[in-house]
This record gives sequence, C-alpha cells and structure tokens, in this order.
Amino acid sequence: MVTRSDTVGHLLRDWRGRRRLSQFDLAGEANVSTRHLSFVESGRAAPSRELLMRLADPLALPLRERNRLLLAAGFAPIHDERAIDAPDMAAALTAVEAVLHGHSPFPALAVDRHWNLVLANDAASALLDGIDPGLLTPPINVLRASLHPKGLAPAIINLAEWRHHLLARLRDTADRTADPVLFALHDELRAFPISAGRCPPSPTPPIAVPLTLCDPVTKRRLSFISTTTVFGTATDVTLAELTLECFYPADETTRRSILGRDG
Repeated sequence: MVTRSDTVGHLLRDWRGRRRLSQFDLAGEANVSTRHLSFVESGRAAPSRELLMRLADPLALPLRERNRLLLAAGFAPIHDERAIDAPDMAAALTAVEAVLHGHSPFPALAVDRHWNLVLANDAASALLDGIDPGLLTPPINVLRASLHPKGLAPAIINLAEWRHHLLARLRDTADRTADPVLFALHDELRAFPISAGRCPPSPTPPIAVPLTLCDPVTKRRLSFISTTTVFGTATDVTLAELTLECFYPADETTRRSILGRDG
C-alpha cells in the first residue's frame, strides 16, 4: 500500500521545503513550467523519469533519495547499492584501505551513512581500547562510542567543544539527507552527560576544533585535527555514503609523541 508520504508530490514538496525553494524557484532551475510542477506535486500529472532527474539536481537529492523518488513514480531505481565487499567495489575498497594504511601511525577510519564503523587503521582502533565492550558490539557507531560516558568521552579534554562540533555536524547531515536514523542518533547523543578528562590545557589556541585526548598510558595530551574525504563521483549508493576521517597531529608535541612511540 502506498502512503501519502510515499507519493512523488509529497516527496517533492518535502524536499522543496527542506531546500527552501518555492515552486517558481524549482521550476526555473529544472526548466519546467511552474504549472506543470504544481500538477506533478498535486498528483494531477505523472512525471517522466527525465523530469524527476531534472528536479533532483536543484534539490541536491542524495542518491538514496533519487532512487526513492523514482520508485514513488513507478520507475526502477538507477543507482545500485552494493555491499562494501562486493566484487564491483574492489577498486574503491582498495583505495580506502590504501588511505587508511598510508595514514598510519595517525588515526584514520571509514564510516557509513549512520556513522557505523566500516574500516579503521590500527591507530584508530587503539583509540577504542578500554571503552565499555557494549559500545564495541557491531555495528560500532563511532559517534556513540566517542560521546558515551562509558566510551571515549572521559578521555576527551575538550569534550564540550568536541561534542558541540560533532552534534552540529550530525544535525547538518540529518537535515541534508532527511535520514530519521540520524535525527534519532542526534537526540540520543545530545542527552549524554558531559564529563571531562584531566590533562593540562592546550598551551596555544587551535586553528580548528581539535580532538584533544588524555593518553591513558602516559597521561600526556594528544591533540588532532581531522579531514573528511568522500568519493565525489560515486554513482553507487553505498560508495556515495562512505566517509573517510583522517586525524592529523594538531601540534608538534602530539606529532613527536606518536612518532617517537611508533617509529
């Protein structure tokens, strides 16, 4: 049974609202008359596959949502969704593994659209050592493992700052993708209490929001800034939703501490 929320008209109106576009704006961007767009949204006209793809571009629909729009109109989806270890994904998986391995001895990991861990190098895996085993039951959600009071949170010196950064980023992603799982995850993480690690504060102001930890072994500060990498030309849903997070030393003390210990 098709519900109202599954219809093309509802989906288009919902995404127009999220993108703050009027019918006039969207029609102009998609090179279609406002009247025809109105008829499509009201269900008085059936859109073609080509029209839906023209509308999807100015709405900046994720690949998953483009498939959903096509299915609502009775068309087959055009973007495959393969498992990360599927044969067709071998080249991409090799690239991901090369990035993670090449980033050692600094932490790097890959996560899916819900921030569940897909792959991690040894340095990133080591960050999870000592946290509650219940948080390490697959699928491991790295945001939950980071901010949970039984997770990495007690070791994060600038927890309030890092927590604000992660929650803002998560909310932005949820708004852009309209993914209910991400909205629920945001509410869950926001309810976690804030604790703090015990290490000396940073001697110099950071150039970006760092992840600053208290090393559980040496009790020294380890401070990292991160970069985010995605496959910008992906046509597969799984690949488009894969994100690589690479952490770099935010100061020379952290760099020397890691290189001195590992190399």
